[in-house]
Amino acid sequence: MARGFRPGQTATLWVYDLGHDTAHEVFTSDALLFEAPNWTPDGRSLVVNGDGRLFRVAADATPATAELQEIPLGDIPEINNDHVVSPDGEVVYVSAEDGQLYAVPIAGGRVRRVSHERGDFHHYLHGVSSDGSTLAYIGLSWDGVARRTNVHLLPLDGSAEAQLTDDDFQDDGAEFGPGPDGAEWVYFNSERAGGAAGHAQLFRMRPDGTSVTQLTDDARVNWFPHPSPDGAHVVYVSYPAGTEGHPENVADVRIRLTSPASGTGRDLATVFGGQGAMNVGSWAPDSRRFAYVSYSEV
Repeated sequence: MARGFRPGQTATLWVYDLGHDTAHEVFTSDALLFEAPNWTPDGRSLVVNGDGRLFRVAADATPATAELQEIPLGDIPEINNDHVVSPDGEVVYVSAEDGQLYAVPIAGGRVRRVSHERGDFHHYLHGVSSDGSTLAYIGLSWDGVARRTNVHLLPLDGSAEAQLTDDDFQDDGAEFGPGPDGAEWVYFNSERAGGAAGHAQLFRMRPDGTSVTQLTDDARVNWFPHPSPDGAHVVYVSYPAGTEGHPENVADVRIRLTSPASGTGRDLATVFGGQGAMNVGSWAPDSRRFAYVSYSEV
């Protein structure tokens, strides 16, 4: 079921410019709780979800000029905040509440399912490869005793899927991005560093699941790594120490930036919220700007 506002709450969409270290307010709403901005490859629009639906808005809009345009989803179930735009900008891949993944044409047209039926198993989408051939998602399985989340890759040509992790640690936010060798790697967050909930840190690995490398190591709980297209930066959501999962309506949630090369990081913004702020890749194609959502306190 789609998330809703607490009484008196609002949502604000921001674009942060690294060149000027400033955030530009794009849109604010007290009627639609929207989440998880993606950037279209032409740099002109942002895509967000809200009320189980999908919308786009001009990236250079202001609260006085912004207009949400709904992207038709056909007759699929409500979607959640895990969605990504294809590299050619023609399709948005979405995660629906039935646990499946769908390809939605941005300009309208036939919506098709791209994931496979796997019984009591849910797909949560987070990334698409730079050539558009493969989706990265978190697979949630339940064996009647334990809930497990692992990183999976789904080739869109129908070939066999790959499961990259197989453990009892909570993994999330699997997203493609440039690695240290210039090749494409998979970035993700995991509880494996602390071995228990409330200790999530950021990692990356090769698309075959090897060379797992930890990127952050601090007292805060770090979630949803988003590598910039040029590989120079990773922006992510950082919760207060001890936070379990990635909840909504949390104070002192920080939007942080780190350099994979140096390992150094810094706070760019402090927001109220967490869940929905930046669940999926939100970099502009120029690697200079990214988008996020903040929520007013309750």
